[in-house]
Amino acid sequence: MTVDRHGHAMTDTGAEALRHYEQALDDLLFFRPAITDTTLALLAAAPRAPMGQALAAYLGVLGTEEKGAAEAHQRFSRFRAGLDADRLTPRERMHIAAATAWLDGDYRTAGRVLGEISVAHPRDLLALFAGHHHDFLTGDAQRLRDRVGGALDAWDEDDPHRAPLLGMYAFGLEETGHYEHAEQVGRAALDRHPHDVWAIHGVVHTYEMRGRFADGIRFLDARTAHWSSGTLLTVHNWWHYALYALESGDTARVLGIYDSALHHDRSAGVAMELLDAAALLWRLYLAEDDQSTRWTALADAWERRADGPHYAFNDAHAVMAYVGAGRIDRARCLVRDRESWLAAEPAGANRAMTAEIGLPVCRALIAYGCRDYAGAADLLLPIRHRVHEFGGSHAQRDAVQRTLVEAALRADRPGLARTLLSERIQLRPICPYNWSAKARLEDRLGAPDRAEAARKRAAAQAVTA
Repeated sequence: MTVDRHGHAMTDTGAEALRHYEQALDDLLFFRPAITDTTLALLAAAPRAPMGQALAAYLGVLGTEEKGAAEAHQRFSRFRAGLDADRLTPRERMHIAAATAWLDGDYRTAGRVLGEISVAHPRDLLALFAGHHHDFLTGDAQRLRDRVGGALDAWDEDDPHRAPLLGMYAFGLEETGHYEHAEQVGRAALDRHPHDVWAIHGVVHTYEMRGRFADGIRFLDARTAHWSSGTLLTVHNWWHYALYALESGDTARVLGIYDSALHHDRSAGVAMELLDAAALLWRLYLAEDDQSTRWTALADAWERRADGPHYAFNDAHAVMAYVGAGRIDRARCLVRDRESWLAAEPAGANRAMTAEIGLPVCRALIAYGCRDYAGAADLLLPIRHRVHEFGGSHAQRDAVQRTLVEAALRADRPGLARTLLSERIQLRPICPYNWSAKARLEDRLGAPDRAEAARKRAAAQAVTA
């Protein structure tokens, strides 16, 4: 039995496999595409290593890919069939339990067990990383923050892996509204590892949520070499850049980013990249900016995936693509498929995510595409404070929240639109979209204070320049 660099015993893991395992953890933390090959090398060197098998299982579910998760489930089941659990350490047994639950769709148990590992072994990097991203995929912002925050005191300041944990913590802080502190923590992580794309991502979110779009562009421009290519987070960080450009009014730059980075003929077609593409085009759709050619190509990519009911957050973005491409029948077909699946009473967390959040969002998107704005508003209004329950970040879910705003405006519900916009403006007073929507509302109402509103919009736009 070997011991890793943090003092954890590793069953059935020789020296060569241990080297691959620790390299895999490093690749994982910094989102290197090499993680796939490193993990395969680990499994080849030690096919019975429980930590190697747990790592491979987590990779199978973190991508939210139905086929990837099914393959991981088959591989992990074969491993467990010949497993003598009594030979494992308590920590390894907990990882096996967490991976088993997650592969079975039991997100709640997986998250709980990963948390128990972090309490007993706060220097277990795999448990912290898997748990952090589990919390992101389930939209649990407080746990996203505290899971890592609760372990940080166990890490020495000079430990090389403490910095990427700070990057993770920065994202948790941002998602719970601690924007200034999140920026400071994220920058501290980058002082140690400038190429930490998750820390870059955490800081980028703080600018998005505070409406500091020009600062966000400057931040990313200054670090282009560290994030803009060659990582598993490259497309997503380009998506953030495109959001900044969109708020700054530079639609040409937005489309340039879309065509070169988000979706093109050479795109891999993975769900997490397709949903970024859909979320960006949907914002243009809400602004009545016709992107029919791009929508057609994106909808084709979603159709080629032929996804079954696996992760409701992905379903909503597939429906965006179908609606944007004018394929209402295809969007309705997806909804009917999920309804039939629910009628069969499946187990797993995605059941509740689909029934309570995913399907109402999908139906609302279809209603919006059919110009049934009142119907879209009626579907989204009851769940608007629960949308986080089907995963994603505040920035990602804002596509749904903006759909509600636009539906209220177009359905001629001024009271609802005014309330929604007031909420948004109090949180982000420097946001061109919010003020643009407010101006459209005032134009409908003939508001007497239009001149004052115009002055505020101009001041907000000056700050973002």
